[in-house]
Amino acid sequence: MTEIKGAVALVTGGSRGIGKALVEELFARGASKVYATARDPRTVTHPDAVPVRLEVTDPDSVAAVAEQAGDVTILINNAGGSVGVPMLGSSIEDIRREFETNFYGPLLVSRAFVPIIERNGGGHVLNAHSVLSWLGNGGSYSASKAALWSQTNSLRLELHSRGIAVTGLHMGYVDTDMAAGVDAPKVSAAEVARLAVEGIQVGAHEVLADDLSRRVKAGLSADLTALYPQLAG
Repeated sequence: MTEIKGAVALVTGGSRGIGKALVEELFARGASKVYATARDPRTVTHPDAVPVRLEVTDPDSVAAVAEQAGDVTILINNAGGSVGVPMLGSSIEDIRREFETNFYGPLLVSRAFVPIIERNGGGHVLNAHSVLSWLGNGGSYSASKAALWSQTNSLRLELHSRGIAVTGLHMGYVDTDMAAGVDAPKVSAAEVARLAVEGIQVGAHEVLADDLSRRVKAGLSADLTALYPQLAG
């Protein structure tokens, strides 16, 4: 379990969407300080948050933020990007860029902040995945999020004895700008944030933030045609 009240948190991609909602939820539950990162810190609008410039794919940028935020006890790797191109027929540069943001970015930030969290007496890391961690429908995006899911599972084992718990957050469509053009049921960013921070507080290994994620997770042990009906024909 990780107490939120009085904790110091850092949320990557904390200026909009799920990140903004996470910042709000952390303060609502009594966090004493929340660093909210963005490529442009002027886009961070929460009046109590500490805006921080961060490009998660840049090691120098990550190191500068770690130098500034040496009191962090909770890290939320929320920043991500979606290109979602096909694995074949698209540029390797696009696919590589997606992995740089969605896989290597959280790894760089975690590697920088794990020693800080450990030095501060332990705490928590939460990585924001997607239901597409378990579904290949999203091309390169699915592949990058599947890799992040695996990274999270490995980090959980590595940090278990070091006083740092690790939570993986899965969700389907969320009512944010990223999914504005999607005509499908969506969960609110506030609900995702509520469940995520609650998961940190109770020490959950995983948080499944909507019915879609719960259904897909439950179907992982079934035949592949359950997840991909087009393969049945």
